[in-house]
Amino acid sequence: MATGQLFSKTTQALFYNYKQLPIQRMLDFDFLCGRETPSVAGIINPGAEGFQKLFFGQEEIAIPVHSTIEAACAAHPTADVFINFASFRSAAASSMGALKQPTIRVVAIIAEGVPESDTKQLIAYARANNKVVIGPATVGGIQAGAFKIGDTAGTIDNIIQCKLYRPGSVGFVSKSGGMSNELYNTIARVTNGIYEGIAIGGDVFPGSTLSDHVLRFNNIPQVKMVVVLGELGGRDEYSLVEALKHGKINKPVVAWVSGTCARLFKSEVQFGHAGAKSGGEMESAQAKNQALREAGAAVPTSYEAFEDVIKETFEKLVEEGKITPVKEVTPPQIPEDLNTAIKSGKVRAPTHIISTISDDRGEEPCYAGVPMSSIVEQGLGVGDVISLLWFKRSLPHYCSRFIEICIMLCADHGPCVSGAHNTIVTARAGKDLVSSLVSGLLTIGPRFGGAIDDAARYFKDAYDRGLAPYEFVESMKKKGIRVPGIGHRIKRGDNRDKRVELLQRFAREQFPSVKYMEYAVQVETYTLSKANNLVMNVDGAIGSLFLDLLSGSGMFTKQEIDEIVEIGYLNGLFVLARSIGLIGHTFDQKRLKQPLYRHPWEDVLYTK
Repeated sequence: MATGQLFSKTTQALFYNYKQLPIQRMLDFDFLCGRETPSVAGIINPGAEGFQKLFFGQEEIAIPVHSTIEAACAAHPTADVFINFASFRSAAASSMGALKQPTIRVVAIIAEGVPESDTKQLIAYARANNKVVIGPATVGGIQAGAFKIGDTAGTIDNIIQCKLYRPGSVGFVSKSGGMSNELYNTIARVTNGIYEGIAIGGDVFPGSTLSDHVLRFNNIPQVKMVVVLGELGGRDEYSLVEALKHGKINKPVVAWVSGTCARLFKSEVQFGHAGAKSGGEMESAQAKNQALREAGAAVPTSYEAFEDVIKETFEKLVEEGKITPVKEVTPPQIPEDLNTAIKSGKVRAPTHIISTISDDRGEEPCYAGVPMSSIVEQGLGVGDVISLLWFKRSLPHYCSRFIEICIMLCADHGPCVSGAHNTIVTARAGKDLVSSLVSGLLTIGPRFGGAIDDAARYFKDAYDRGLAPYEFVESMKKKGIRVPGIGHRIKRGDNRDKRVELLQRFAREQFPSVKYMEYAVQVETYTLSKANNLVMNVDGAIGSLFLDLLSGSGMFTKQEIDEIVEIGYLNGLFVLARSIGLIGHTFDQKRLKQPLYRHPWEDVLYTK
């Protein structure tokens, strides 16, 4: 066990098992104390490497993350404190791994429930190698104005109130982390504050004992008096009694052992800590308090009188000139986190993203205000989800059914079309699913599958302006623009696209109005008189029918319909649908284990 001071203003630690809040609290304490360097040198997260962003005052810093204890110790040889936030299942193994590193001097184990046999092995190894274990089941420790472990002393407000941002003259040790916070406050009220405080933890076998730390305090010149808070159960306090009797401690000790109320219960009582259970008269709070009193410690008659005894002891030392006044300093203001400041109403900040279609902040996601569970319970389909996420409203059943039919009919059109070909070539090159899918999607445009919006735009403009079909076609011809939605490389007037026929039949049976579709059919009749391949294709069918869906449903204004066409909603249907087929082609090529594709040279015209 170390015989003197454990921490200083230059102490740095390695933090095991990343926890954002306790690390940030350590860094905020560093800034409060005026440290030049952060007290956390590195983070150990098994299996992960990189950096974690945190704040050191106003400055955002990147703390290295290492995957192993060995790597972290090698990278940060001056970090000699290991703060272990592992669960009780792995705390012992990771702590032993840290103790075996030559650079590690102090190990703090936060977890409760570490097996006692494992703890005994850690204690034996630490003592044999002159190292210090704080815990298990501890909040840690603090050296005022210099260094603190994890969540020790709680919030910044509590730290400031307890004057822990600068050193005092009192050494404090306790079994309880929670009661440590209370005593830090008490000591700050009646003395010049804490110099160092340690919570050894509430387990039956703590890594270091009350007397271990009191003996350390006795060797630290800046510590002028010692305050000890024990508890019933175990016999740790008796080692302190022996040290006092044998004159090993020459500084005033004020002590209290809590748990005197246990005698009021008829049966044995287990208090909060594993070790807080009296196993006989000697382990009772009353017996320990009496033994400490007889050994020379200042022991109050009750916990309520504890503060007064601390005050009297401190004032006596001041009168004797053993304690000089501590120069008070004003700690710097810790910058408040933006989220905290917003919640408290201190600041307002603009958002960076606006979303009106979904909300995942509640118990379950909502699509356009409709809870996910409601969508499932009502038996809604993909078309209904699209209507909520794309159009922000629940459309009539025939509308959602039409959307689903469009997706089914446009899902694939064989391996020879541009998109499928690209996807197949990419998949055969050994690329992943996303790369293969995107390769095919990038071919969608005015020449392949991307004419739905244009078809809707031109058909709507011509119909709304009252142009006769021949006037529309001839005006487009004069502009040098092909009529979107008209023309097919394979289909002819005597061999219509079956998909077009299915969509038109559904619309005639289900839609309230099909005025735009009928106009498109009249345009087709005129173009077929020009050439047999100028037949309506699936883009033209979907484009014209979607206009009928939007206008006939009575749920969209003229402005909304124009905006939907302009933004590209309708092409989105083709993109969504064709993604299904392109994914299928990718899987097909992977399943067939097809080799890298090379285009045959005989299919290329080589020319000068």
